[in-house]
Amino acid sequence: MESRRLSGAADTFGGYRARLVETLRGLGIQNLAVLKAFAETPRHLFVPEAVRHRAYEDSALPIGAGQTISRPYTQARYLEVLRLTGRERVLEIGTGSGYQAAVLSRLCAHVLTIERYRTLADSARDRLEKLGYHNIEVMFGDGFDIPPGAGDFDRIIVTAAMEQIPENLQQRLVSGGILIAPVGPHHGTQTLVRVVRTESGFERKELVDVRFVPALRGIAREL
Repeated sequence: MESRRLSGAADTFGGYRARLVETLRGLGIQNLAVLKAFAETPRHLFVPEAVRHRAYEDSALPIGAGQTISRPYTQARYLEVLRLTGRERVLEIGTGSGYQAAVLSRLCAHVLTIERYRTLADSARDRLEKLGYHNIEVMFGDGFDIPPGAGDFDRIIVTAAMEQIPENLQQRLVSGGILIAPVGPHHGTQTLVRVVRTESGFERKELVDVRFVPALRGIAREL
């Protein structure tokens, strides 16, 4: 009942979602599956009520704990670069409010998303469960220290800026897997980097300049 109630509330924003999709299309996003996923995911249910009226703007918004939900264009660009086919197991580092995991879940088989802030992890898990996203697992933990039992992944997406991509994170990719992360100084402009694991090693390509909040080691002592 709760899931249906929330889904019904989301439908009242359908026109706003459609306009967001047209904005993304106008900015060059061409992947139809990615555009459809954005059209079907209620962003206003993943932001605080105080900024809900801005949910379908193409802008980053605060979500608490000093974190933000990223600009939709940036998220859509991420997802295009991942080249998802619907069969992948995806690791997301930095759950935030759970919105990007929700969009991702429409494009792949399973999402494991890790968040270092307990309040964000707990609220995202509760929100995703109520909305019926059953192929997403939310883990409270350190994105720099993935538990060995979590296995390997077809895709890895990092949603905060790393000064460099840890070797042990790259090693969690299967052959042919893709990792994408913003890389650079914590306070300044970073570069979106794509890493592909090949039979002979790793191929790295720099894509576009971006600005993200820092990726920090460990779990947050507060919040």
